[in-house]
Amino acid sequence: MLITNNFAITVEEVAFIYKKRGQIELLFKKTKLNFQIHYFYGENENSIRTHIWCTLIAQLLLSVLQKKANLKKEFSMVATLISIHLISLLDVYQLLRNVKRTYSKKKADERVPSLFPV
Repeated sequence: MLITNNFAITVEEVAFIYKKRGQIELLFKKTKLNFQIHYFYGENENSIRTHIWCTLIAQLLLSVLQKKANLKKEFSMVATLISIHLISLLDVYQLLRNVKRTYSKKKADERVPSLFPV
């Protein structure tokens, strides 16, 4: 049951607005959980807007990367993995593609030659 005091719109429009509002609330819940926005770095309106926009852009980029890598993992796992390896010079796409953590022995011809042979 949906309740509104706006009698100028149809029932379908009310349902559509409630659905979109629910999606927006889920987006902000996901953002607060994964990016830990508990405080803002500035106190004026512009700095708060900038902080929120940067967080939404980061979330969008991670979502695109998750889709492109065809991962079935949770978004929180992707965000954590990227934040851990952010300063290392790794290819993020390859990092996400190889998230299974399987190790295989390299063949003799694939091994990196040693600088100091034994």
